[in-house]
Amino acid sequence: MQNATATETGSAIPLNLSAAEAADMRDRGEDLTIIDVRTPAEFESAHISGSFNVPLDLLPEHAEQIGSAVGGTVALVCQSGVRAKQAERHLLRAELPRLHILDGGISAWERQGLPLVRGQQRWSLERQVRGVAGSLVLVGALGGLFIRRPIGLLSAAIGGGLTFSALSNTCGMGMLLSKLPYNRGATCDIDSVISALDKKSSSAPSS
Repeated sequence: MQNATATETGSAIPLNLSAAEAADMRDRGEDLTIIDVRTPAEFESAHISGSFNVPLDLLPEHAEQIGSAVGGTVALVCQSGVRAKQAERHLLRAELPRLHILDGGISAWERQGLPLVRGQQRWSLERQVRGVAGSLVLVGALGGLFIRRPIGLLSAAIGGGLTFSALSNTCGMGMLLSKLPYNRGATCDIDSVISALDKKSSSAPSS
């Protein structure tokens, strides 16, 4: 497993943790806390057993509480890794000493054939973004061909937005889609999650 190394200021440098490494740590009974930063609806659809759901949009407000509640090694997970990288920036401010990102997210975990707890199935946020962006580009392209109006500029706008998303490693469309009722079917009681994190940390064997 890749361990975080200390910087000159004493804080840890987060490194990626593969699905196989995370599963091996769990099998050995090591103190590993998996925080899933996807939407509650995505978490309900499929998640790693024993993981804790803290949606990305709630993380900035509660980063300090989470940092105080969590002990041991922390692995951040989303669908593919993009949102986990954003979550990492918030939790670094909470000075967690052993912070990792689960490389490839839930998708990589599933590709390894590792078990997931499954519930009501919904499209992942990344899949929704691809669907909406692709549909808008198609409408813009067809509009430009047949209507010959500025609707063709829609494709350029979407392309520019996706380029900015890649360069900034953020996804504005994803954040907007996460607010839709489709992605709000399940809920996250953040106070209960933080309490459960604290309880897990308190009961973990000291190293």
